[in-house]
Amino acid sequence: MYDDSSNLYTLLTRLEKESSYYKKEVIENENKLAQMRNENRDPYDIKKFEEVLGESVMMVPDSQARFQKSLEELSLFFGANSDDLNKETDWFYAAKNILVQNGFIQDDSDMIADAEDDVVVTNVDQLNEGEAF
Repeated sequence: MYDDSSNLYTLLTRLEKESSYYKKEVIENENKLAQMRNENRDPYDIKKFEEVLGESVMMVPDSQARFQKSLEELSLFFGANSDDLNKETDWFYAAKNILVQNGFIQDDSDMIADAEDDVVVTNVDQLNEGEAF
């Protein structure tokens, strides 16, 4: 796991972009391959481009796995360091949003483990209707 949370967030955003790029590249290469076949290009060129497409296709699950692992590491980091994190920084909000978007946390209550300890509960069972407390 990474000690520097901002570096972990930077890695995570890079992996997210990389995964997105490979998915986009696969679609573009599939379209180009279909166009090459429609134009009856040289079979050797088509075969070589199929290899290029195959390499792109192989990168998608790899990049997604690395992205998923980084999400898990960031989630563990947040859980282990929730009391020490500066929740007012830009990276904190951005990292939290990535975790929310990917289903690792539901809302702020998942981020703050001991928030209930700061809440004072008032017993209102003994109050009469209209009585202020």
